[in-house]
Order: sequence, then C-alpha cells, then structure tokens
Amino acid sequence: MKKNMGSADRVIRLIIAAIVGVLYFKEIITGTLGVILLILAGIFVLTSLISFCPLYAPFGLKTCSITDKK
Repeated sequence: MKKNMGSADRVIRLIIAAIVGVLYFKEIITGTLGVILLILAGIFVLTSLISFCPLYAPFGLKTCSITDKK
C-alpha cells in the first residue's frame, strides 16, 4: 500500500474521531447514529495510522506531499 494521506489529513481525522468518541461516551450522541459515528471514527483512526485511505485510491487522490511518499 502506498501512502496517500498527508499529515494535515491525518490530524484532522484523528481530531474528528476524538470528538466523536467523547460525544458518544458522554452520551450526547446515542442510538444507531451514535454507533454509526463511532464505527466511522474507528475507521478514521485506522486510516490515519496507516496513512492510506481506500476511498482515495480509485479516484487517484493524494493529500501527501512529494517528500512524504514512501
């Protein structure tokens, strides 16, 4: 897998995941919507850790700079 996410994209995803996690565990978002958002937050964390977003690949999108590619 080639890296296709830049640092800013990774940080934004981690911040969104943290916010969703806090809102879910403080029971501000609940029910089916809460579970769906929590799963999405988990996907955001996973894609941030591996620096690869499978949805970017079919469209040829890359948010990483040329020097960050590995």
